[in-house]
Amino acid sequence: MKNQDRFQISLGVSTLRSQGFALWAGPVVSASLMLFYKPEPAHPEIGYTLAIAAWMAIWWILEPVPLAITSLLPVALFPLLSVMDGQTVSSAYFNHVIFLFIGGFLIALAMQRWELHRRIALNILSITGTGKSRLLLGFMLATALLSMWMSNTATAMMVVPILMSVLTQIEPEPAKKRSFSTGLLLGVAYSASIGGIMTLVGTPPNLSFLRIYQVMFPQAPAVTFLQWMLFAVPVGILLIAAAYILLYQRYARVKVSESVLNELPIRQMKKDLGPMSREEKIVLAVFLLMALLWITRSDLEIGSATIRGWASLFGKPEFINDGTIAIAVSLPLFMIPVKDSKGTRIMDWDTASHLPWDIVLLFGGGFALANGFRDSGLSLWLGEQLQGISVLPPVVVVLIICLLVTFLTELTSNTATTEMILPVMAGMAVATHTHPLLYMIPATLSASMAFMLPAATPPNAIIFGTRRVTILEMARTGFWLNLIGAVIITAAFYLIGSAVFDINPGEFPGWAMPLLK
Repeated sequence: MKNQDRFQISLGVSTLRSQGFALWAGPVVSASLMLFYKPEPAHPEIGYTLAIAAWMAIWWILEPVPLAITSLLPVALFPLLSVMDGQTVSSAYFNHVIFLFIGGFLIALAMQRWELHRRIALNILSITGTGKSRLLLGFMLATALLSMWMSNTATAMMVVPILMSVLTQIEPEPAKKRSFSTGLLLGVAYSASIGGIMTLVGTPPNLSFLRIYQVMFPQAPAVTFLQWMLFAVPVGILLIAAAYILLYQRYARVKVSESVLNELPIRQMKKDLGPMSREEKIVLAVFLLMALLWITRSDLEIGSATIRGWASLFGKPEFINDGTIAIAVSLPLFMIPVKDSKGTRIMDWDTASHLPWDIVLLFGGGFALANGFRDSGLSLWLGEQLQGISVLPPVVVVLIICLLVTFLTELTSNTATTEMILPVMAGMAVATHTHPLLYMIPATLSASMAFMLPAATPPNAIIFGTRRVTILEMARTGFWLNLIGAVIITAAFYLIGSAVFDINPGEFPGWAMPLLK
């Protein structure tokens, strides 16, 4: 038997053993907490919720079973342990945020089906040009723009084949040391994550925040699509600029033949697409319409002036939310026929069935867990345990939260991290009489700022899968970007976030009071 075969067999055995340990670690830790640790003896539901949360955290981090299966634990355990009734738990798994995700993803799948994403990326690259700095900027901008409206995973999957066709011209074989190709690949991975934070539909943690915030504080004013973009787009631009400078300094100084760069087939690839088809035009129009409706739905207050949103034209504008728009705009795609084809529509179920239903369940599990945190009182109890941190200046507390979430996300799913940490942030804010958004929004953005390891985010894993980037190179570059991201998010929230979300740092909002009860 070859040494390589022995290594693969031993690796497989080791993996099975570690998965077996993780499989039993969750229920054992949970049972131990229930039996031997009672945070509030008068309120046993607090301890039960803590035990279930520990079980879910262990399984979400170590993944002995699929993340979606872990997300179903509250359906069984909350009713059995008298934390929440079965009907309330079940209803947490489907809500308007889920439909916002589904509608947005349907548009993204339509773009993939008719290769509109490819046309958008190649048009951006043809504008920026093919010099080293321009090529890096072009790929980063194209990826970020697509990732604002599509999942960062789908975006990376779309852009990487285009990038690989370019890399074969620059470096036919993977380089054994730092190279310009490494910088281009990392630029795509990082831009996919950064672009996702700029809209509510760009990445799952943003949608998790939207729902958990509503669950924890039902009386709080809703965070609108436009509000989010007014804050997150400037943050994203700063992060893209920082990532670009970092990658250019580390990788663009490596020598690459200018003649090779000038001969890159970007324009030929664009030409090969041919003229824009009727189907592409329809999908583009629907996409732009959806974005416009999201942005203009709610009223916009500028000083003493108010620009009315289009929802005010309806009898009950509060009945309309972003999920309503996403579904209303995506449904016609299943009705519009394809040109010169009998019975074929712009979208069909074969395409739509590629929706990531496991993420839908992951959302639901997080929302159910947030309900449990609130109803049992665990959120406030955890917040009280962290009350000592309030002696630090608020800006330092926010920076610590950003760093904590960023590096925690290196080890687990960013969505799972968000859904574990946000109820705790809500409780800590209430316990310290701080505006909840001051902790919850920076934590949400930081969950997408893990750039060091392949397992941290799907774009990192996709780029690592090209076998042109080493873990060491990704970790070295990503570590600095992790730190830069935490600083930018903290500074930006204090400079513009407070104004956008109407936060007075010295005032505790009345709608957060019910959580104290």
